[in-house]
Formats: sequence, structure tokens, C-alpha cells
Amino acid sequence: MKSLIKTLIPTRYHEAIRSTLDELRFRIRYSGLRFHCPFCGGWFRKLLPGGLDFPIPKEKKVVGGGYRLNTTCPRCQSYDRERLEYLFLKKRTDLFARKIKLLHFAPEENLQKVLSTQPNIDYLTADLMAPDVMVKVDVTAISYPDDTFDAVICNHVLEHVPDDRRAMAELYRVLKPGGWAYLQVPMSLSLAETYEDPSITTPQGRQQAFGQADHVRIYARDYKDRLEGAGFLVTVHSFARELRESSVRRYALLKDEDVYLCTKPSRPAS
Repeated sequence: MKSLIKTLIPTRYHEAIRSTLDELRFRIRYSGLRFHCPFCGGWFRKLLPGGLDFPIPKEKKVVGGGYRLNTTCPRCQSYDRERLEYLFLKKRTDLFARKIKLLHFAPEENLQKVLSTQPNIDYLTADLMAPDVMVKVDVTAISYPDDTFDAVICNHVLEHVPDDRRAMAELYRVLKPGGWAYLQVPMSLSLAETYEDPSITTPQGRQQAFGQADHVRIYARDYKDRLEGAGFLVTVHSFARELRESSVRRYALLKDEDVYLCTKPSRPAS
């Protein structure tokens, strides 16, 4: 039958027909009104699962870590933490309201597309390893002068960095007085103190200890203390819990994920 169809239909139409059939299959499988993606605007009856299915994140109740159902948008691949980030930045910061020089570490694809088109944002993406960023930068040795940026986004990065305190100090240093930083990490709800062990260096060992081969710790509520130790004023927002329950379900957010918004104190007038 497929051979007959290919024979009857000119070759130049094959790709268009294939794309139409793929879209039709996609709609049959995912279309619905249960979930909504703020990036692509799609409505879906289910989302894709996401995260790695290892024991530690479940055992330590790590918010933002481990395997999760209904996590990833099937159209644009936005993640739950990326949707939370975008909604928070829109509703709780001045990112879209004034001229801002922004440094974005390990930029998420969908958020990067949004921010790069905003006329008010002087936008710079950075990472040490990723090939598609504007500058190669080590977060523990940021190659920019003090007080350079109005805002910094560093979402789920610090759990990969061995010397996270140095990274926090660097993020603080390059931020302008009065500027803010969005600094999210996976967070354990069961640990009283951050768990780390520098002697664990193999991917397998880190996977067993921290829940992912490239993680070097599991953060706990003392994460706020570490940020304050770098000089930041830290406000912990229970953003998802402040939304309507219907909004949390619609955007498939993690209700227990708090947002750590850090500001650099303004210098007193001389």
C-alpha cells in the first residue's frame, strides 16, 4: 500500500504529506486541555516524563530531581523548572519592564529564545562546556569586571560545581549593587544540611551518592545560608504555592519548589 501511494503521489509532495501525518499523530496522542505550555502555547492531555530514575532523589525527596511524570512539553521540550523560571521572572521581577544587562548561565533553549528577542534586555549567554553560547565562561572565574550585570540567571547549575561557594562569590561580584540573581538548585526536603563528599569523583559514585553522575552534592535548606555567606540578601519565594491550584496543574509545576531570588545590597549614598 505504501509503495502504491508513493507511486501515485509525486515525490515533491512526500515531505509535506509526511509532516502532515506526523502532526496528525501528534495531535491524536497529546492534544487535550489538561496542560498548557507558556512557551509554545500548546494545550495537551499529557506531557512527557523527565528526569533520571535513580533511588537517591526519591529517598531524599529532592525537588527538581529524579524521575517525574508530566514534566516535559511534547512540542517544545520545555521542562517543569524552565516553566516555573519563566513565569516567576515575568510575574516577580523587573526583567521585562526596564533596560537590563543580563548574564544567563547554561541557558535553557525556550527561555533563551524569549529573552534574546526582548528589546529591553542586553542579553549574554554563558557556559563553560555548551557549544551554543555567546561566551565560554567558568562560573568560578567569571571574566567580567565587578558590578557589570543588572541581573543573573543560573538555574540548576551550582549542583554541578565542586567549588560552589567560589561560584556564588563570583556571581555576587559581577552583579551591580541593587541587582538580582535567580539561583535555583535541586533541593532535598528531608536533609537538614547539604550533603557533599569531595572524595566521590567517579560518575558511578556520584550517581549513587547524589542521584546524577555529574552532580557533586545534594542541597538542603542551608542553601540559603551559603548564598548569604557570599553577601547576597536572599528572599525565598513559595511562588508555585502562591498560584491557584489550577495554574500549578495547568503548567505542570512542582508545587514544593521554592525560588531563591538573591539581591546584591545597594551601596549607601556617599
